[in-house]
Amino acid sequence: MKKYVAVSALTAVGLLTLAGCADPGAAAPSPSTDTTNAEGTTYNTSPEQNRIRTEVDQKLADAVPEDIKKDGKLTVATTAGSVPLSFHATDEKTVIGTEVDLAQLVADKLGLELDVQVTSWENWPLKTESGEFEAVFSNVGVNADRVKKFDFSTYRAAYMGFEAKADSDITVKGADDISGKKIAVGSGTNQEKILLAWNKELEAEGKTPADLQYYSSEADTILALSSGRIDLNIAPYPSTVYRENQRDDLKVVGKINAGWPNETLVAATTKAGNNLAEQITAAFNETIADGSYAKVLDRWNLSEEGLKQSEIITASNYKGK
Repeated sequence: MKKYVAVSALTAVGLLTLAGCADPGAAAPSPSTDTTNAEGTTYNTSPEQNRIRTEVDQKLADAVPEDIKKDGKLTVATTAGSVPLSFHATDEKTVIGTEVDLAQLVADKLGLELDVQVTSWENWPLKTESGEFEAVFSNVGVNADRVKKFDFSTYRAAYMGFEAKADSDITVKGADDISGKKIAVGSGTNQEKILLAWNKELEAEGKTPADLQYYSSEADTILALSSGRIDLNIAPYPSTVYRENQRDDLKVVGKINAGWPNETLVAATTKAGNNLAEQITAAFNETIADGSYAKVLDRWNLSEEGLKQSEIITASNYKGK
């Protein structure tokens, strides 16, 4: 039997919707320092992370725009919204997860101190445009609307997972599979966009659309799912896999690219034209080459979502719709 790990509520700011590929805000794991999933991966959920680190690249550090490096910090926004991507440690204060670890690698390469700021999904775009946040590492997926205002440095595959109760016979591959189902989804997220498009398909065919449900926290969402009040939850695939491996009452019943009907990637997000994306992308590629990138993904059991190369995506080269 899989080990069940209880979760406790996050602070108020962490209860808001996660970033671009996003699911409702997650609850932090219980006061267990380490949890081991069904595949034998041990997750360190304590504040003492002993993160993977890498060495500074002085050429990259020198090329960081002066207005960004003047305080010696890389100010990174994250929503602390989903285990194992970005969430609060057992002290319910320290933000940890793969997004923070990858941001640390980039900061190291650029010779900057990592300054992590917790924000909500609703606030990061305006605060990034204003310059309050220099980069966003929070499972943000690249899409047509965002490239109008932001530049991106890709670092991970972007998939959404559908999860249901362990005894459910639901399998989700497309719109027909959600007809008439009650589904939890985060407002303003890529997954909401997908479900709304699927509902339009169903309505055009005279079929019953899905009933979309919105919760303020992942704790509330998972309680509704496990109690049978909803049929499905759609969330970042790593989060659904994590829960499937840590609990015995939930399972993954579908997987879809976050950019459906196209493909997209998760990327570090910076203000368009501030010239930081070039340095972040180069930093990612150096960490891919030196192996630290792979160590971070392996640490959080996300190796299958790793990329062979980071690329810059801007409004000028974006090929999606």
